[in-house]
Amino acid sequence: MISVTSFAGKTVAVFGLGGSGLASCLALKAGGAEVIAADDNADNVAKAAQAGFTTADLRAVSWANFAALILTPGAPLTHPAPHWSVLKAREAGVEVIGDVELFCRERRRHAPNAPFVAITGTNGKSTTTALIAHLMKVAGYDTQMGGNIGTAILSLEPPRIGRVHVIEMSSYQIDLAPSLDPSVGILINISEDHIDRHGTLEHYAAVKERLVAGVQQGGTAITGVDDIWCRNIADRLDRAGKRVVRISVRNPLPDGLYVEHETIVRASGAARSEIARLGGIGSLRGLHNAQNAACASACALAIGVATDALQNGLRSFPGLAHRMEQVGRRGNVLFVNDSKGTNADAAAHALSSFADIYWIAGGKPKAGGITSLTEYFPRIRKAYLIGEAAAEFSGTLGDRVAHEMSGTLDVAISSAARDAEASGLAEAVVLLSPACASFDQYRNFEIRGTAFRDIVQALPGVKSVV
Repeated sequence: MISVTSFAGKTVAVFGLGGSGLASCLALKAGGAEVIAADDNADNVAKAAQAGFTTADLRAVSWANFAALILTPGAPLTHPAPHWSVLKAREAGVEVIGDVELFCRERRRHAPNAPFVAITGTNGKSTTTALIAHLMKVAGYDTQMGGNIGTAILSLEPPRIGRVHVIEMSSYQIDLAPSLDPSVGILINISEDHIDRHGTLEHYAAVKERLVAGVQQGGTAITGVDDIWCRNIADRLDRAGKRVVRISVRNPLPDGLYVEHETIVRASGAARSEIARLGGIGSLRGLHNAQNAACASACALAIGVATDALQNGLRSFPGLAHRMEQVGRRGNVLFVNDSKGTNADAAAHALSSFADIYWIAGGKPKAGGITSLTEYFPRIRKAYLIGEAAAEFSGTLGDRVAHEMSGTLDVAISSAARDAEASGLAEAVVLLSPACASFDQYRNFEIRGTAFRDIVQALPGVKSVV
């Protein structure tokens, strides 16, 4: 745990008592602050009280003595309207910040030169974060990983020289970290997302930009340039005097890292050098993962990882659970769990990564269905439809893709495994990438993915993927 000393002797309100909120309460109390904890959820308030924290209805207390409001990222700061606690704080002239801001202040106080990597982007944040942490560990670094990827940042070990903090950040977390100053900041990409919380795409992009714009002096800003938003941001960072490393998986660059023929290439003027090869790395298949790998490689190089250690780290990366996770192989059949593919855009990444697919799809449908995936239909040998969306998906597939109404995951896996094995293909892929939420049959996508993994690994003759 990181003790937050910057509010020692002061009173701080903490609103939102989930995992990161309780971690903030513990860290502040350990650092000598008086904590007043609150939440709109009575059960969360009761848990905080049982943990020994003072709780209160922040609507009914004086804010005169509060030094700050530590806000959960789940509560809106600006759109569609500020949370009531934000309005109370503003009315009292109290700053509103989040747990990442507390981390930044502690780092500046005690270990300002400790490596701190912050990662954001509309897509690919978690894979890039996990890959960077893996590369650092393989290279022998003391590595702490957390933030939006799972472990609350204040639950990690404290910053110190030689210890690398690798932190995934959502736009909500960036919004609550006004002095965010990583030594390496990574902005992977920007596309329309979370407009309900940011009002416009322009504001959403501006929030994301703050992560790389805030890179500390002497640090490195790594920015994808395959979308117009990020290209413009990279240009602004250049003009501001930041050290910028541009990343592309679509075009060669005159300066930066780009991916060509499954190889990460570093360009500097007329010089070109091969950094790493991605071919044959199952956990990094697809153009989207090439972008993640290039960003992670640029980060590793900025920190000082040698290219041979970088290549070893890329090859040994296991990937993330439920995201194109290779869970088994039997003969010519590879089984891939992409349960995180809960909409058509996410499923497109998986479908674009394989050639001969026996596709398990369906669940609780989302707006638009799978009509946007028609360009990938030629890759699908057969589809196995499950859950509430089965009839709708059958109508979309029509005569263009052979399919059957499997109904449940176990039936779909059995049928797909049988057909894939009988295909005679050099490699047939049984792919769960549902393009749907799980809530009709499973409580969340993780439980659905775990069920897929368990069923596959129970099939006779299935071996783990090395």
